[in-house]
Amino acid sequence: MNAPQSPRTLTPSRQEDLRLVSGQGRYAADWNLPGQLHAFMIRADRPHARILSLDVSAVRNAPGVRLVLTADDAMAAGFQPIPTGAPLTDIHGQPQKTAAMPVLAKDKVVFAGQPIAMVIADSARLAQDASERVIIDYEDLPACATVEQALAEGAPQLHAGSPGNYSMDFQDGDAAAVEAAFAKAAYRSKHRIHSQRLIGVPMELRAALAQYDATRDHYTVYTPTQGMLGMRGALAAVSAVPPKQIEVIAQDVGGSFGLRGGTYSEQVLLMLAAKKSGKPVKWVSSRSELFLSDWHGRALTLEGEMALDAQGHILAIRYKDTIDLGAYNCYWGAYIGTKNISVTMGGVYRVPALYMQSRTVFTNTVPVSAYRGAGRPDIVFIIETLLERAAAEHGLDPIALRRKNYIPKDAFPYKTANGSTYDCGEFEAVLDKALKLADHAGFEARREEARARGKLRGIGVASYLEASGAGGVKDNVIGRWDGKGQLNLYGVTGPSGQGHETTFAQLVADGLGLALGQVRYRASDPATALVGNGTGGSRSLYGAGSAFKVMGARLIEKALPHAAQVLGVPTAELRYEQGGFAAAGKRISLGELVARLQPASGAHPLDAEGEAQSGTTYPNGCHIAEIEIDPETGVTEIVNYSAIDDLGNVISRALVQGQVHGGVVQGVGQAFGEHAIYDADTAQLLTGSFMDYPMPRAGCLPHFQWDEHPVPTKLNELGSKGVGESGCSGSLPALSNAMLNALRPLGVQSFDMPFTPARVWEQLQGARR
Repeated sequence: MNAPQSPRTLTPSRQEDLRLVSGQGRYAADWNLPGQLHAFMIRADRPHARILSLDVSAVRNAPGVRLVLTADDAMAAGFQPIPTGAPLTDIHGQPQKTAAMPVLAKDKVVFAGQPIAMVIADSARLAQDASERVIIDYEDLPACATVEQALAEGAPQLHAGSPGNYSMDFQDGDAAAVEAAFAKAAYRSKHRIHSQRLIGVPMELRAALAQYDATRDHYTVYTPTQGMLGMRGALAAVSAVPPKQIEVIAQDVGGSFGLRGGTYSEQVLLMLAAKKSGKPVKWVSSRSELFLSDWHGRALTLEGEMALDAQGHILAIRYKDTIDLGAYNCYWGAYIGTKNISVTMGGVYRVPALYMQSRTVFTNTVPVSAYRGAGRPDIVFIIETLLERAAAEHGLDPIALRRKNYIPKDAFPYKTANGSTYDCGEFEAVLDKALKLADHAGFEARREEARARGKLRGIGVASYLEASGAGGVKDNVIGRWDGKGQLNLYGVTGPSGQGHETTFAQLVADGLGLALGQVRYRASDPATALVGNGTGGSRSLYGAGSAFKVMGARLIEKALPHAAQVLGVPTAELRYEQGGFAAAGKRISLGELVARLQPASGAHPLDAEGEAQSGTTYPNGCHIAEIEIDPETGVTEIVNYSAIDDLGNVISRALVQGQVHGGVVQGVGQAFGEHAIYDADTAQLLTGSFMDYPMPRAGCLPHFQWDEHPVPTKLNELGSKGVGESGCSGSLPALSNAMLNALRPLGVQSFDMPFTPARVWEQLQGARR
């Protein structure tokens, strides 16, 4: 018998697209239940204050109001704070000082937008109107909008348990070895980058609908997720309701980027409201509300220093980082700027000594958590811009410097100086392919042509490597045949735009030799109890996908004796090929066998399960950006963008290219516009709408080229490495290096994102002076 092969085919079409483009998609706000009520959140309008009194009596008496929930109700229900994430230890081996966010504020608020109460009424408009009647007596306190303010002597303290406003000082690596390397270095260079605070703004507004069944003491929650089990676990942890009494439903999710992995205050409050009112309760945010309540992203300042010998070999790299957590520890906030960025702090280079120290700081701003890449793009950002600066300062060719320091192909598996083990890679071959795709050799001629037109041209190269998510549990999937010959696949990995329905169906269909239309993927079906990991860390395909590959092999194994009986041949003589079993000139297709074995009721004998435990993989690549600046206006155009990625085996090339393209555009957004800005005096968000927070547009990347250089990993069944975050990891340093390459001849050595026209123009004016 031949096992199914690892497919590498071009997806003809996405199975979900017709539903989504024809208005048949169902997002969280599209769910409605008979007799439902509607909720509105009362939020803090100031960043730091004591709540002296909260009077909601007039709210309760407003027309249409059924219920008002405050912190007292949450406490009476046994609610716990929002999860603070994985436990960490500080530089002294002591537990991190955590400040957990309450579901509703009671005595104090520490950021503008913090939830204080929920109003439940007959309509959303009545709930919002009633909220205007609340009377809150505050005692205002000084606020810290930045980490510099929070760490200053005499700064106002946000949390009693965190003196000095820092959560922890983290370290990784060998400080003594790094110091010794710097002492003998021929060259040293230092560079600092600020990866500015961002707002995730998924296309879908955050919304939820909760229903309570008193007869079963059971909750049903319709909400965006990145995986049903993760959301259910977070709901259970906060609400103190056992997971078996919670059902989470999400059909379509319009973007996530790390923001929809766990519950916010609203979902658990809707559960309580549904129980108290005896009716379903729905909440739909406004876009401006999300600017103040969805977790923010990035907000890291990384300072790197590189030591090189006289021949240009990297001897050591050390980092000193400052991480803005916002007002509380929420989910991945502290982990991102500590563990996540330290794992690959040597990048694609052979670095004998590494050391990192990160300080995580509380400020009076929206809490920060995972946002596409969760620190991975930021560590690549500092490595690659630091290397370019070292090359410029010491007269070295940056391409040659990379070649000299890449981890060579024959060094794998390679253990880094701080203990990470990269299993495989061909970094120099990836670079060569990217240089050719971008026509790097012809750049100087293009620069001269641009100069003749009065423009400044720059090119930026970036070699990235990132660690994908390993997953906390095995991925468990199942395939069930319906009565019409269709194989329905079930798993817990929920899509948020990546095309899971197509990719998983394609993987199984190709492996079994079936038509794509014969296979469908259904995420988190409540009637199917499974375990597994949600979407996150670029692991969905190789995690759940590996389990589906195992399932396919088991299905063939289960079918083998049935096929042998039908054909009247020994099982040892059967071959499985092109969607059927064959031996001795006889053949039966899998579809025919499925039809023959279809039971009158109950499970089909060829239903099959699969499970897989997949380890961390290391996607990598080389991205090259070419830009042109109009010095009179500061307007920058990306004239070409080329990317080569080693993502291991690719299942669906079209979807992978789309993932890379989307990630690059997200990086373009950060590079040229996006920036969540707080007023330094009031700690109020100044960029609270799309009027002030610009997003990337369809025309921002007119010339995008992509190809792959697959080096399959042996760490999962598919040989795949993950793709979801690679576009961000490659684009931030490539675009920054391109900008500095254009401006460095004018004396500009450092320039933080975003590169808005006004800021670029100011840099040019400063250089001219």
